[in-house]
Amino acid sequence: MLEKFTQHIQTHFPFLAKCRFYIAVSGGIDSMVLVHLFQHFRYEFGLLHCNFKLRGDESDADMRFIHDYAEANNLNLRIGFFETAEIAKQNKLSIQEAARLLRYDWFYEQMEEMNADFVATAHHQDDNLETFLINLSRGTGLDGLTGIPAINDKIIRPLLPFSREEIAQYALDNHLKWREDSSNESDKYVRNKIRHHLVPILKELNQSFLESFQKTQEHLKEVQSLANDAEYIMYQEVATEKEDGSVHFNLDKLLQLPNYKGYLYQWLKQFGFTAWNDIYDLVTAQTGKQVFSDEFVVLKNRNFLILFRKTTANDAFFLIDKEVNQVNIPLKLSFCNVSDISISDSNCIFVDEDLIEFPLTLRKWNEGDAFYPFGMKGKKKLSKFFKDEKMSLIDKSNCWILCSNEEIIWVIGHRADNRFKVNTNTTKILKITLH
Repeated sequence: MLEKFTQHIQTHFPFLAKCRFYIAVSGGIDSMVLVHLFQHFRYEFGLLHCNFKLRGDESDADMRFIHDYAEANNLNLRIGFFETAEIAKQNKLSIQEAARLLRYDWFYEQMEEMNADFVATAHHQDDNLETFLINLSRGTGLDGLTGIPAINDKIIRPLLPFSREEIAQYALDNHLKWREDSSNESDKYVRNKIRHHLVPILKELNQSFLESFQKTQEHLKEVQSLANDAEYIMYQEVATEKEDGSVHFNLDKLLQLPNYKGYLYQWLKQFGFTAWNDIYDLVTAQTGKQVFSDEFVVLKNRNFLILFRKTTANDAFFLIDKEVNQVNIPLKLSFCNVSDISISDSNCIFVDEDLIEFPLTLRKWNEGDAFYPFGMKGKKKLSKFFKDEKMSLIDKSNCWILCSNEEIIWVIGHRADNRFKVNTNTTKILKITLH
């Protein structure tokens, strides 16, 4: 195995010879073999160990074992302590998920603090198979079937080509010592159930199952590469990235694609969306419909889907298309054409429809906004208008404005803009009412 490992490192990880890196070591057979293999090279590396405090004295014994090994082999060791169970409970996570997040966050902290380039973990071929089967059982896209990456940012996995059997044989041949994790014997976790019951059946059906599986994953990676190329090419055709950070997807072009749902999924999955049927329904929905993730919004606006990041209340905006007669969020407004002007008040205005440009924008006011108040001469900043109207801080924070192409039509509930008023040349009168 040493010869095979040496060739693997020279081919796929030649940069390690000039890097500073750490090896994540639990004390188990996999990580102890990885450390021993790297000790054959004259590389500069240290050890990282996480004590998740999940197995009482057993966890502390693992830590002491690694401490003694590092001291005996003159290896730098850093240990992290975590209240894993409590953190999992507080954040409503499984123990395994909490441990994974804590582990990798801590790895990155240590790399930054110690000016290291990488952390190597001891994931191997069987881990890859188990992850594949877990993802398959839960339902996954192509990304979930292509396996654990050998290099993922600053996390490297040099043992991926090696099976659990190869690792165990190396440990025996070299008289290595390691710690057994008693939780690995329990069927409490899905991974252990797959490891203990499903994988042995697959290997019994085909003695070369791992090799066959590895070839299948290589084929899947090739298909994924083709899909990524198509995704990029079609994105250039369909999407336009705006200066404000939003992305506009042209629906006319999108609907020409034979599998537009697949493209939408690939383009939007990184933004945290989960309600995919709602996303797909936006394509045929009316203007103004929106779907939310934790941080992003997809909005249907005429012939476009618009992706943008959620903003603070003061920056939130809503688009109103020409065909819309009424909106209910964030305010209840109605729009209708009339033949003449009746008496207007603070909750109703009349504008010359030919002077405005759709879609209209409904948003909170921003510092620096200005308009031409109806019944007055000249331009006035909204901040000055609010002061003159003796509006309170609460009144100002609750104030919305209706705009046409960045120009204010109406400080809603307070004053219309002079530029859009009805005059003797007006042919289409639009009545806008706040209910």
